[in-house]
Amino acid sequence: MKATGIVVEYNPFHNGHLHHAAKAKELSGADVVVAVMSGQFLQRGEPAFADKWTRTEMALSAGVDVVIELPYAFATAQASEFARGAIELLDAAGCSSFCFGSEQGEIEPFLSTLELLGKERDQYEKVIHDRVQTGISYPKALNEAYLSLTKGSSRYADLTKPNNILGYHYIEAAHTINSAMAPLTIQRIGAGFHDPLEPGVAIASATGIRNAFFEGEELGELAPYLPSSSIRLLERVHAEQQGFVDWQRFYPLLRFTILREGPQALARFAEMTEGIENLIHESAKRSETFEVFVNRVKSKRFTRTRIQRMLTHIFTGYTQQEAQAAKHPEYIRLLGMTKNGRRYLNERKKAIPLPVISRAADLTGNMGQLDIRASTLYLQAIGADSLKKEYTTPPIYLGDSSDK
Repeated sequence: MKATGIVVEYNPFHNGHLHHAAKAKELSGADVVVAVMSGQFLQRGEPAFADKWTRTEMALSAGVDVVIELPYAFATAQASEFARGAIELLDAAGCSSFCFGSEQGEIEPFLSTLELLGKERDQYEKVIHDRVQTGISYPKALNEAYLSLTKGSSRYADLTKPNNILGYHYIEAAHTINSAMAPLTIQRIGAGFHDPLEPGVAIASATGIRNAFFEGEELGELAPYLPSSSIRLLERVHAEQQGFVDWQRFYPLLRFTILREGPQALARFAEMTEGIENLIHESAKRSETFEVFVNRVKSKRFTRTRIQRMLTHIFTGYTQQEAQAAKHPEYIRLLGMTKNGRRYLNERKKAIPLPVISRAADLTGNMGQLDIRASTLYLQAIGADSLKKEYTTPPIYLGDSSDK
Protein backbone atom coordinates (compact mmCIF):
# COMPACT_ATOMS: atom_id res chain seq x y z
CA MET A 1 0.00 0.00 0.00
CA LYS A 2 1.11 3.55 -0.74
CA ALA A 3 0.82 6.41 1.76
CA THR A 4 0.99 10.18 1.58
CA GLY A 5 1.69 12.27 4.65
CA ILE A 6 0.23 15.54 5.91
CA VAL A 7 1.15 17.72 8.90
CA VAL A 8 -1.85 19.04 10.82
CA GLU A 9 -3.28 20.56 13.98
CA TYR A 10 -7.04 20.31 13.29
CA ASN A 11 -7.96 23.03 15.73
CA PRO A 12 -10.71 22.10 14.88
CA PHE A 13 -11.07 19.92 11.75
CA HIS A 14 -13.00 21.99 9.17
CA ASN A 15 -13.94 21.88 5.49
CA GLY A 16 -10.52 23.16 4.41
CA HIS A 17 -8.91 20.19 6.15
CA LEU A 18 -11.40 17.86 4.47
CA HIS A 19 -10.37 19.32 1.10
CA HIS A 20 -6.66 18.98 1.94
CA ALA A 21 -6.90 15.28 2.90
CA ALA A 22 -8.91 14.43 -0.21
CA LYS A 23 -6.64 16.35 -2.59
CA ALA A 24 -3.49 14.91 -1.00
CA LYS A 25 -4.75 11.41 -1.68
CA GLU A 26 -5.81 12.30 -5.21
CA LEU A 27 -2.61 14.16 -6.13
CA SER A 28 -0.30 11.48 -4.73
CA GLY A 29 -2.25 8.45 -5.92
CA ALA A 30 -1.92 7.06 -2.40
CA ASP A 31 -4.07 4.40 -0.73
CA VAL A 32 -3.87 5.98 2.72
CA VAL A 33 -3.38 9.39 4.30
CA VAL A 34 -1.07 9.54 7.32
CA ALA A 35 -1.41 12.68 9.47
CA VAL A 36 1.18 13.84 11.97
CA MET A 37 -0.89 15.93 14.39
CA SER A 38 0.11 18.19 17.27
CA GLY A 39 -1.08 16.96 20.66
CA GLN A 40 -2.55 19.11 23.42
CA PHE A 41 -0.44 22.20 22.64
CA LEU A 42 0.14 23.83 19.26
CA GLN A 43 2.88 25.50 17.26
CA ARG A 44 1.62 29.04 17.85
CA GLY A 45 1.92 28.50 21.60
CA GLU A 46 -1.71 27.73 22.36
CA PRO A 47 -3.61 24.96 24.13
CA ALA A 48 -5.71 23.04 21.63
CA PHE A 49 -9.38 24.00 21.28
CA ALA A 50 -10.34 20.34 21.88
CA ASP A 51 -8.22 17.46 23.15
CA LYS A 52 -6.09 15.32 20.84
CA TRP A 53 -8.43 12.31 20.89
CA THR A 54 -11.43 14.37 19.81
CA ARG A 55 -9.38 15.89 17.00
CA THR A 56 -8.11 12.44 16.01
CA GLU A 57 -11.65 11.12 15.72
CA MET A 58 -12.64 14.13 13.62
CA ALA A 59 -9.80 13.34 11.22
CA LEU A 60 -10.56 9.62 10.98
CA SER A 61 -14.23 10.40 10.36
CA ALA A 62 -13.36 12.61 7.39
CA GLY A 63 -10.72 10.98 5.20
CA VAL A 64 -7.54 10.51 7.25
CA ASP A 65 -6.42 6.89 7.80
CA VAL A 66 -3.66 7.12 10.42
CA VAL A 67 -3.06 9.82 13.05
CA ILE A 68 0.36 10.06 14.74
CA GLU A 69 1.10 12.50 17.55
CA LEU A 70 3.85 15.03 17.00
CA PRO A 71 5.81 15.09 20.28
CA TYR A 72 5.50 18.23 22.38
CA ALA A 73 9.17 19.11 21.82
CA PHE A 74 8.44 19.65 18.11
CA ALA A 75 4.75 20.57 18.21
CA THR A 76 5.48 23.75 20.18
CA ALA A 77 8.76 24.68 18.48
CA GLN A 78 9.55 27.35 15.91
CA ALA A 79 8.64 26.51 12.31
CA SER A 80 11.89 24.81 11.26
CA GLU A 81 11.94 22.47 14.28
CA PHE A 82 8.20 21.81 14.02
CA ALA A 83 8.65 20.83 10.37
CA ARG A 84 11.71 18.69 11.04
CA GLY A 85 9.98 16.58 13.66
CA ALA A 86 6.89 16.09 11.51
CA ILE A 87 8.79 15.19 8.35
CA GLU A 88 11.02 12.72 10.20
CA LEU A 89 7.90 10.96 11.50
CA LEU A 90 6.25 10.81 8.06
CA ASP A 91 9.47 9.45 6.60
CA ALA A 92 9.70 6.82 9.37
CA ALA A 93 6.06 5.86 8.73
CA GLY A 94 7.01 4.95 5.15
CA CYS A 95 5.15 7.69 3.28
CA SER A 96 6.13 8.00 -0.37
CA SER A 97 5.11 11.68 -0.46
CA PHE A 98 3.98 14.53 1.74
CA CYS A 99 1.45 17.17 0.78
CA PHE A 100 0.90 20.60 2.29
CA GLY A 101 -1.49 23.43 1.58
CA SER A 102 0.11 26.69 0.51
CA GLU A 103 -0.75 30.14 -0.72
CA GLN A 104 1.75 29.46 -3.54
CA GLY A 105 -0.12 26.44 -4.91
CA GLU A 106 2.85 25.16 -6.98
CA ILE A 107 5.86 23.15 -5.85
CA GLU A 108 8.51 24.59 -8.22
CA PRO A 109 8.94 27.95 -6.40
CA PHE A 110 9.68 26.06 -3.17
CA LEU A 111 12.33 23.94 -4.88
CA SER A 112 13.89 27.08 -6.36
CA THR A 113 13.92 28.68 -2.93
CA LEU A 114 15.62 25.63 -1.43
CA GLU A 115 18.33 25.80 -4.08
CA LEU A 116 18.82 29.57 -3.63
CA LEU A 117 19.13 29.47 0.15
CA GLY A 118 21.48 26.51 -0.09
CA LYS A 119 23.83 28.53 -2.30
CA GLU A 120 23.48 31.82 -0.42
CA ARG A 121 23.27 30.52 3.15
CA ASP A 122 26.15 32.57 4.56
CA GLN A 123 24.88 35.84 3.10
CA TYR A 124 21.31 35.04 4.17
CA GLU A 125 22.32 34.39 7.78
CA LYS A 126 24.51 37.50 7.90
CA VAL A 127 21.60 39.71 6.84
CA ILE A 128 19.34 38.04 9.42
CA HIS A 129 21.91 38.70 12.15
CA ASP A 130 22.35 42.31 11.10
CA ARG A 131 18.58 42.95 10.98
CA VAL A 132 17.98 41.39 14.40
CA GLN A 133 20.62 43.70 15.85
CA THR A 134 18.46 46.67 14.80
CA GLY A 135 15.75 45.52 17.24
CA ILE A 136 13.19 43.99 14.87
CA SER A 137 11.61 40.56 15.46
CA TYR A 138 13.29 37.44 14.17
CA PRO A 139 10.44 36.62 11.70
CA LYS A 140 10.68 40.13 10.23
CA ALA A 141 14.47 39.82 9.97
CA LEU A 142 14.03 36.52 8.10
CA ASN A 143 11.65 38.15 5.66
CA GLU A 144 13.92 41.11 5.00
CA ALA A 145 16.92 38.84 4.47
CA TYR A 146 14.96 36.66 2.08
CA LEU A 147 13.72 39.63 0.04
CA SER A 148 17.29 40.90 -0.24
CA LEU A 149 18.14 37.67 -2.08
CA THR A 150 15.02 37.12 -4.19
CA LYS A 151 14.22 40.77 -4.93
CA GLY A 152 10.56 39.77 -5.16
CA SER A 153 11.02 37.40 -8.12
CA SER A 154 8.01 35.14 -8.79
CA ARG A 155 10.45 32.30 -9.41
CA TYR A 156 10.71 31.85 -5.64
CA ALA A 157 8.14 31.09 -2.96
CA ASP A 158 6.55 34.05 -1.18
CA LEU A 159 7.76 33.49 2.37
CA THR A 160 5.65 36.26 3.83
CA LYS A 161 2.70 33.83 3.85
CA PRO A 162 2.28 31.50 6.87
CA ASN A 163 1.53 28.29 4.99
CA ASN A 164 4.30 28.97 2.47
CA ILE A 165 6.77 29.38 5.34
CA LEU A 166 5.83 26.01 6.81
CA GLY A 167 5.85 24.43 3.36
CA TYR A 168 9.37 25.61 2.73
CA HIS A 169 10.52 24.17 6.06
CA TYR A 170 8.90 20.80 5.25
CA ILE A 171 10.85 20.65 2.00
CA GLU A 172 14.03 21.81 3.70
CA ALA A 173 13.65 19.13 6.40
CA ALA A 174 13.06 16.37 3.82
CA HIS A 175 16.16 17.50 1.93
CA THR A 176 18.24 17.56 5.12
CA ILE A 177 17.43 13.95 6.02
CA ASN A 178 17.72 12.79 2.38
CA SER A 179 14.14 11.58 2.39
CA ALA A 180 12.79 9.87 -0.71
CA MET A 181 9.35 11.39 -0.07
CA ALA A 182 8.10 13.50 -2.98
CA PRO A 183 6.96 17.00 -1.93
CA LEU A 184 3.50 18.03 -3.11
CA THR A 185 1.40 21.12 -2.51
CA ILE A 186 -2.17 22.18 -3.10
CA GLN A 187 -3.53 25.70 -3.35
CA ARG A 188 -4.97 26.97 -0.09
CA ILE A 189 -8.52 28.09 -0.85
CA GLY A 190 -11.22 29.95 1.04
CA ALA A 191 -10.42 32.16 4.01
CA GLY A 192 -6.98 33.38 4.94
CA PHE A 193 -5.10 32.17 7.99
CA HIS A 194 -6.70 34.63 10.45
CA ASP A 195 -9.79 35.73 8.51
CA PRO A 196 -13.15 35.93 10.29
CA LEU A 197 -16.10 33.85 9.13
CA GLU A 198 -17.71 34.98 5.91
CA PRO A 199 -21.29 33.94 5.03
CA GLY A 200 -21.45 31.84 1.88
CA VAL A 201 -17.80 30.75 2.07
CA ALA A 202 -17.70 27.06 3.08
CA ILE A 203 -13.97 27.00 3.84
CA ALA A 204 -13.16 29.19 6.82
CA SER A 205 -10.00 29.52 8.90
CA ALA A 206 -9.70 27.57 12.14
CA THR A 207 -8.98 30.88 13.87
CA GLY A 208 -12.21 32.35 12.54
CA ILE A 209 -14.19 29.32 13.70
CA ARG A 210 -12.69 29.41 17.21
CA ASN A 211 -13.19 33.15 17.55
CA ALA A 212 -16.82 32.90 16.43
CA PHE A 213 -17.51 30.30 19.07
CA PHE A 214 -15.82 32.27 21.85
CA GLU A 215 -17.76 35.35 20.75
CA GLY A 216 -21.05 33.54 21.33
CA GLU A 217 -21.86 31.59 18.18
CA GLU A 218 -23.63 28.26 18.75
CA LEU A 219 -22.08 25.12 17.28
CA GLY A 220 -25.10 24.69 15.02
CA GLU A 221 -24.38 28.10 13.47
CA LEU A 222 -20.89 26.90 12.53
CA ALA A 223 -22.24 23.92 10.57
CA PRO A 224 -21.55 25.50 7.12
CA TYR A 225 -17.82 25.47 7.88
CA LEU A 226 -17.28 22.00 9.37
CA PRO A 227 -18.10 18.41 8.36
CA SER A 228 -21.12 17.01 10.22
CA SER A 229 -18.84 14.56 12.05
CA SER A 230 -16.83 17.48 13.47
CA ILE A 231 -20.00 19.19 14.70
CA ARG A 232 -21.15 15.96 16.37
CA LEU A 233 -17.82 15.39 18.11
CA LEU A 234 -17.51 19.02 19.20
CA GLU A 235 -21.00 18.89 20.68
CA ARG A 236 -19.94 15.85 22.68
CA VAL A 237 -16.75 17.38 24.06
CA HIS A 238 -18.49 20.69 24.76
CA ALA A 239 -20.97 18.88 26.97
CA GLU A 240 -18.30 16.79 28.70
CA GLN A 241 -15.94 19.62 29.64
CA GLN A 242 -18.33 22.59 29.83
CA GLY A 243 -16.81 24.48 26.94
CA PHE A 244 -13.71 24.62 24.78
CA VAL A 245 -10.17 25.56 25.58
CA ASP A 246 -8.31 28.84 25.17
CA TRP A 247 -5.57 30.60 27.13
CA GLN A 248 -8.05 32.43 29.34
CA ARG A 249 -9.24 29.11 30.70
CA PHE A 250 -5.61 28.21 31.51
CA TYR A 251 -4.59 31.67 32.76
CA PRO A 252 -5.23 31.20 36.51
CA LEU A 253 -2.89 28.18 36.54
CA LEU A 254 -0.34 29.90 34.30
CA ARG A 255 -0.39 33.03 36.44
CA PHE A 256 0.02 31.00 39.62
CA THR A 257 3.03 29.22 38.09
CA ILE A 258 4.69 32.48 36.98
CA LEU A 259 4.21 34.15 40.36
CA ARG A 260 5.37 31.09 42.28
CA GLU A 261 8.52 30.59 40.17
CA GLY A 262 9.77 34.18 40.18
CA PRO A 263 11.94 35.79 37.48
CA GLN A 264 15.16 33.90 38.18
CA ALA A 265 13.50 30.49 37.91
CA LEU A 266 11.51 31.52 34.82
CA ALA A 267 14.77 32.07 32.93
CA ARG A 268 15.41 28.32 32.77
CA PHE A 269 12.39 27.57 30.57
CA ALA A 270 12.67 27.01 26.83
CA GLU A 271 12.79 30.06 24.51
CA MET A 272 13.19 32.53 27.40
CA THR A 273 15.77 35.12 26.42
CA GLU A 274 17.11 38.63 26.94
CA GLY A 275 15.69 39.15 30.41
CA ILE A 276 12.06 38.91 29.30
CA GLU A 277 11.35 36.78 32.38
CA ASN A 278 11.30 39.99 34.43
CA LEU A 279 8.62 41.55 32.24
CA ILE A 280 6.58 38.33 32.23
CA HIS A 281 6.67 38.16 36.04
CA GLU A 282 5.80 41.83 36.51
CA SER A 283 2.97 41.67 33.94
CA ALA A 284 1.45 38.59 35.59
CA LYS A 285 1.26 40.49 38.89
CA ARG A 286 -0.69 43.32 37.23
CA SER A 287 -2.97 41.43 34.80
CA GLU A 288 -6.32 39.85 35.66
CA THR A 289 -6.94 38.38 32.19
CA PHE A 290 -4.76 36.62 29.67
CA GLU A 291 -5.34 39.21 26.93
CA VAL A 292 -4.25 42.07 29.15
CA PHE A 293 -1.24 40.04 30.25
CA VAL A 294 0.01 39.02 26.79
CA ASN A 295 -0.51 42.52 25.39
CA ARG A 296 1.70 43.92 28.16
CA VAL A 297 4.49 41.48 27.24
CA LYS A 298 4.49 41.46 23.44
CA SER A 299 6.49 44.04 21.53
CA LYS A 300 8.02 44.78 18.14
CA ARG A 301 10.80 42.35 18.98
CA PHE A 302 8.74 39.66 20.70
CA THR A 303 5.70 38.62 18.67
CA ARG A 304 2.55 37.25 20.27
CA THR A 305 3.34 33.77 18.90
CA ARG A 306 6.82 33.78 20.39
CA ILE A 307 5.50 34.99 23.74
CA GLN A 308 2.79 32.32 23.76
CA ARG A 309 5.35 29.59 23.12
CA MET A 310 7.36 30.84 26.11
CA LEU A 311 4.20 30.78 28.23
CA THR A 312 3.36 27.26 27.07
CA HIS A 313 6.80 26.11 28.18
CA ILE A 314 6.38 27.82 31.56
CA PHE A 315 3.00 26.11 31.98
CA THR A 316 4.38 22.66 31.12
CA GLY A 317 7.75 23.14 32.83
CA TYR A 318 9.69 22.57 29.60
CA THR A 319 13.25 23.72 30.17
CA GLN A 320 16.08 24.98 27.98
CA GLN A 321 17.97 21.80 28.84
CA GLU A 322 15.11 19.57 27.67
CA ALA A 323 14.78 21.56 24.45
CA GLN A 324 18.48 21.19 23.66
CA ALA A 325 18.23 17.41 24.14
CA ALA A 326 15.28 17.00 21.75
CA LYS A 327 17.07 16.27 18.48
CA HIS A 328 14.83 13.74 16.70
CA PRO A 329 11.50 11.97 17.33
CA GLU A 330 12.13 8.81 19.32
CA TYR A 331 8.89 6.93 18.69
CA ILE A 332 5.64 6.92 16.73
CA ARG A 333 2.73 7.58 19.12
CA LEU A 334 -0.35 6.17 17.42
CA LEU A 335 -3.51 8.15 18.21
CA GLY A 336 -5.90 6.46 15.80
CA MET A 337 -6.50 4.60 12.56
CA THR A 338 -9.19 3.41 10.19
CA LYS A 339 -9.46 -0.14 8.92
CA ASN A 340 -7.45 0.92 5.89
CA GLY A 341 -4.88 2.57 8.12
CA ARG A 342 -4.50 -0.54 10.26
CA ARG A 343 -3.91 -2.62 7.13
CA TYR A 344 -1.18 -0.21 6.06
CA LEU A 345 0.54 -0.28 9.46
CA ASN A 346 0.42 -4.08 9.56
CA GLU A 347 2.09 -4.20 6.15
CA ARG A 348 4.77 -1.69 7.16
CA LYS A 349 5.47 -2.63 10.79
CA LYS A 350 8.70 -4.53 10.17
CA ALA A 351 10.11 -1.65 8.09
CA ILE A 352 9.29 1.17 10.54
CA PRO A 353 12.57 2.20 12.22
CA LEU A 354 10.95 3.70 15.34
CA PRO A 355 8.94 1.92 18.04
CA VAL A 356 5.19 2.29 17.47
CA ILE A 357 3.61 3.25 20.81
CA SER A 358 -0.09 2.78 21.47
CA ARG A 359 -0.16 3.31 25.25
CA ALA A 360 1.15 6.19 27.32
CA ALA A 361 2.54 3.67 29.80
CA ASP A 362 4.99 2.52 27.11
CA LEU A 363 6.48 5.98 26.63
CA THR A 364 9.96 6.07 28.09
CA GLY A 365 12.82 8.55 28.10
CA ASN A 366 12.67 12.30 28.53
CA MET A 367 10.71 12.98 25.32
CA GLY A 368 7.99 10.49 26.19
CA GLN A 369 7.71 11.67 29.78
CA LEU A 370 7.44 15.25 28.55
CA ASP A 371 4.51 14.28 26.31
CA ILE A 372 2.76 12.68 29.28
CA ARG A 373 3.46 15.68 31.51
CA ALA A 374 2.18 18.19 28.94
CA SER A 375 -0.97 16.18 28.31
CA THR A 376 -1.82 15.65 31.96
CA LEU A 377 -1.33 19.36 32.70
CA TYR A 378 -3.66 20.21 29.82
CA LEU A 379 -6.22 17.75 31.18
CA GLN A 380 -5.83 19.18 34.69
CA ALA A 381 -6.69 22.62 33.35
CA ILE A 382 -9.93 21.40 31.79
CA GLY A 383 -11.02 19.31 34.80
CA ALA A 384 -9.42 16.84 37.19
CA ASP A 385 -11.83 14.06 36.21
CA SER A 386 -10.09 13.93 32.83
CA LEU A 387 -6.58 13.29 34.18
CA LYS A 388 -6.72 9.52 33.69
CA LYS A 389 -7.46 9.89 29.97
CA GLU A 390 -3.77 10.05 29.00
CA TYR A 391 -3.24 6.55 30.35
CA THR A 392 -6.59 4.92 29.66
CA THR A 393 -7.39 6.09 26.11
CA PRO A 394 -6.32 3.52 23.49
CA PRO A 395 -5.75 4.46 19.84
CA ILE A 396 -9.10 5.29 18.27
CA TYR A 397 -10.17 2.72 15.70
CA LEU A 398 -12.83 3.46 13.09
CA GLY A 399 -13.58 0.29 11.16
CA ASP A 400 -16.57 -0.62 9.04
CA SER A 401 -19.76 -2.15 10.38
CA SER A 402 -18.30 -5.68 10.27
CA ASP A 403 -15.68 -4.65 12.85
CA LYS A 404 -18.17 -3.43 15.42
